[in-house]
Amino acid sequence: MRQDQRLRMSPVRSLRNLTAFLALLLVGAILITPFAYLPAQAQLATDRPDFVQGEISTNEYDGIINDLLTAGLGAAGFAAGNTAPAFADPTNPTAAELRRRAIFNNYLALVPNAPGGGYGTLFGPAVGVDGDGKIPGKEYLAFADDGPGAKNVTLMVQIPNSFDPAKPCIITAPSSGSRGIYGAIGTSGEWGLKKGCAVAYTDKGTGLGVYDLASRTVNVIDGTRTDAIAAGQRSNFTPRIAGETYLIDLPNRIAIKHAHSRQNPEADWGLNVLQSIEFAFYVLNLEENFGASGITPANTTVIAASVSNGAGASIRAAEQDTQGLIDGIAISEPNVQPMLTTPVTINQGSTTWSGDNVGRTLLDYYTYLNLYQACANLAPANATAPLNLVAPALGAGRCQSLREAGLLTSDTLTAQAIEAQEKINAYGILTEQNILLPSHFFANTVESISVLYANSYGRFGVEENLCGFSYAQIAAGVPITATAAILASQFSDSNGIPPSAGLALINDRAQGGAFENRNSLSSNGRQDQNLDGALCLRRIATGQNLDGSPVTGVELEQHQRIMQGISEVKATGNLRDVPLVIVNGRNDAVLGPNHTSRPTMP
Repeated sequence: MRQDQRLRMSPVRSLRNLTAFLALLLVGAILITPFAYLPAQAQLATDRPDFVQGEISTNEYDGIINDLLTAGLGAAGFAAGNTAPAFADPTNPTAAELRRRAIFNNYLALVPNAPGGGYGTLFGPAVGVDGDGKIPGKEYLAFADDGPGAKNVTLMVQIPNSFDPAKPCIITAPSSGSRGIYGAIGTSGEWGLKKGCAVAYTDKGTGLGVYDLASRTVNVIDGTRTDAIAAGQRSNFTPRIAGETYLIDLPNRIAIKHAHSRQNPEADWGLNVLQSIEFAFYVLNLEENFGASGITPANTTVIAASVSNGAGASIRAAEQDTQGLIDGIAISEPNVQPMLTTPVTINQGSTTWSGDNVGRTLLDYYTYLNLYQACANLAPANATAPLNLVAPALGAGRCQSLREAGLLTSDTLTAQAIEAQEKINAYGILTEQNILLPSHFFANTVESISVLYANSYGRFGVEENLCGFSYAQIAAGVPITATAAILASQFSDSNGIPPSAGLALINDRAQGGAFENRNSLSSNGRQDQNLDGALCLRRIATGQNLDGSPVTGVELEQHQRIMQGISEVKATGNLRDVPLVIVNGRNDAVLGPNHTSRPTMP
């Protein structure tokens, strides 16, 4: 397994996601006494939903050779030391091989399996059930779209054989991060399947659409790759590209769906979750399943759940749920950006946050982290932080460049690093988060999120080359033509936000030519982890230059596009009286509780 993928599966990264299980346990009583806060529909139409486009694929798994939860690997297959299942032909894996490897990678991305960490005793596929955790049942897969195939949001419903139509329940599992359709398999997916509930998944229009500009190949819904023209509306993602000069000037680049779809998919995350629930009702009521039982919102318990981006999607779904489909929400560390109409003050012990340091947007605090975390990693307090492994010389380069830009005032390296850390915490990032932020900076989380979300919110196409960033496979730091094996593995191996699964983040404005971002040379001739690009992202996120003056020209237009996109994703917090449980660790290394969970609570 590649190093970049393992970093996203480390105990440091994944322990915070186990809180999703705790949240679901806290609302387990919902399965006993369904809520009815709004008049639920007497029945849901049994006709195929209009938004379901193309073929609905169905697979039935026996729970022995293959299954819903572990793809036939069982709990032992996920244990520490095991590697991802191999492909018989690395350049042309089958749909079944891709599914098995995707389930393996996505499960272990969010659930730790290190010895002594609780796997196999407190949690894991076999905990709380008989056997090895293999769950038999049916799996339905389809695209949701408004017609032309431009969105092609993946929906999936898993129905375990243990589903009881006399006590029907549905758990949502929108993917975390930018992961594909199996992105919540190890959190709300596992919990729901073990409880005998149908699980309604969606990739939220972000997951694993990887378009290679050189070969013009795409993923289809099952992860296999084919020519984009041949795929047509079966393509997960084929970008609209204005002109061909980009291919000449910057060959061998890759377009990523979440970044380059021009859809701002986050704006529809709530809708996608509701669509997944409606799709679940539809397949449950098929004659081949429980059509005679009349499974409706009125007699079915529906819990909206998941972690991270999936958790934010569940909140947005409850806000938009005019049909009364959702009975409860149980989520962990949601990526949700509150629409604060009144001032909010947060008190934690003797510390108080208020004003701008509460409820900042994701792009705001990430582009700020992207400026300072590279330097803050060198602060003495971070010396023992796990996986604080970025070369100190690169951190020192960033500190020096920040000082020269007037963004730091201290003159010694140690003082600069301390000052950078203080700035981060003054921006509403908890001191408890400090211990894990270096590890996630090492895993490229800060840069990759800043670049991807700026592109997504502004609906920028790949050819617009925002702030000089792009994606490609590299050799010795230089972009190369993506190999067939790397492209073939994207569906199963990638987290949807490069650097991931063999694709790198590229600084196209580097001195000496395009180069891998972190190790590139900036305009000052220094290896400072591309401060030029970080400053560009910060300007278009805030609309301000370093001196506080407003940006103009192209950057003003880019800022306005981004602000429009952000306005479309903000949450109101009006959950229509649906009960809500949020579990969020204070040391969360990806999402700031002061900007997400705390100001979101109704």
